Amino acid sequence: MLRKVRQILAIVFFLCITLLFLDFTGTVHAWFGWMAKIQFMPALFAVNTVVLVFLLLLTFIFGRIYCSVICPLGVMQDVISRISGMRKKKKNRFTYSPALFYLRYIVLAIFIAAFFLGAGSIVALLSPYSSYGRIASNLLSPVWQAGNNILAYFAERAESYAFYSTEIWLKSLPTFIIAIITFIVIFILAWRNGRTYCNTICPVGTILGFVSRFSILKIKIDKDKCKHCRLCVKQCKSSCIDIKNHSIDYTRCVTCMNCLDSCKHGAIHYVSRFHKDKSNEAETVKHTETDNSRRAFLTTAAVITAGSALKAQEMKVDGGLAKIIDKKVPQRNTPILPPGALSKNSFAKKCTGCQLCVSVCPNQVLRPSTDLMRLMQPEMSYEKGYCRPECTKCSEVCPTGAINLISLADKASTQIGHAVFIMENCVAVKDKVECGNCARHCPAAAIKMIRSNKEDKKAPRIPSVNVERCIGCGACENLCPSRPFSAIYVEGHERHRMI
Repeated sequence: MLRKVRQILAIVFFLCITLLFLDFTGTVHAWFGWMAKIQFMPALFAVNTVVLVFLLLLTFIFGRIYCSVICPLGVMQDVISRISGMRKKKKNRFTYSPALFYLRYIVLAIFIAAFFLGAGSIVALLSPYSSYGRIASNLLSPVWQAGNNILAYFAERAESYAFYSTEIWLKSLPTFIIAIITFIVIFILAWRNGRTYCNTICPVGTILGFVSRFSILKIKIDKDKCKHCRLCVKQCKSSCIDIKNHSIDYTRCVTCMNCLDSCKHGAIHYVSRFHKDKSNEAETVKHTETDNSRRAFLTTAAVITAGSALKAQEMKVDGGLAKIIDKKVPQRNTPILPPGALSKNSFAKKCTGCQLCVSVCPNQVLRPSTDLMRLMQPEMSYEKGYCRPECTKCSEVCPTGAINLISLADKASTQIGHAVFIMENCVAVKDKVECGNCARHCPAAAIKMIRSNKEDKKAPRIPSVNVERCIGCGACENLCPSRPFSAIYVEGHERHRMI
């Protein structure tokens, strides 16, 4: 019963968190966004003491329940391991192995050093939640979007607007490659040995493993009843049961309850560490008594329903049959960070590179950075869209506080960068035609069209940027007709300011 409850809760968490990364409409977060915020790493970076105390207290009472229920990467490993066992037709395939404490603590030391030094790339690589986020957003999301586009194709022909097509594109090649490598490594380890990654590499597993050593509820082996059949050992995906000494390495045990179901002799129990065996009691009394500590673990999983209000998206038109050259990313001296990031340093210290904001951005503005020092942390670029004044999705979904929740009024007054004009790229200068697209679409009215030659009244008009008024939304850069580089682009600010 305990194992079934644990599996149901794990499936619910896994599917809902995965849906957060797949939902490109941004509506699911209203239902399941709290699941991202109770992940250990996001809570740590957000300095969310309530969540951290809750997770540590949960581990202190029940053991590493977090790793087997709440963590999506842990549940993914369980799914892979289970498929491996079914394919090999060998359910009892695990063996006990000593803990690699030196490797665990070396990785933890590297993580702690990276955390305090602000090395976001290393933190993002080691964070389990961020690792799963990259896998979901880079490998699963394109498949999800392709399925949506197929439904949209048939819906359009049935004159229905229940679905709309979305563009599938590669946001960052380095992040995509890292996601593939991470998935392959975790897949191989889980396919062969279950929870090897959790108990040798994952820093969260090491931290919670230390706490679970002192947990109140533990899985214990009754020496008098044990027949040394080794079924519990063969079912333990954490390889932490030493049946020879009747001991369990609680730093590695993820409380999956597999050993409870596998034992045919009633020798394994999930009881309080203060519980004492009463071997002299009658057998019938032993089987009828119910451990009150088990009842403390059993909770009813609430039925979670998701209502997704799919909205129509404006169609992109090319203005005719002429082939339009794709825009290229301009060379920016300072990266553009989304409103709410406050500053470059603040953002780098708090962001775990989980890709959740990238996944929900409806304007295709956010993408993972390719810069080595900020690898996988999101930044903005305006080749496919611009940061619309009515959108605050990234600040709504960020679980770490790297992007603070911001109101629409504050966003319209936050300067994240300023526009820079490149005269030689402007069509008004090159082709001697009037344009004014940048000034016409600027939501801050920061661009004014002036004569390129004050003495010549027939000279074409070119944009003049009021950098004190410009907020860096990128409308001018995105809507500029110049190709492949826009005649006007946005340079980011290291520190955002209100105007």
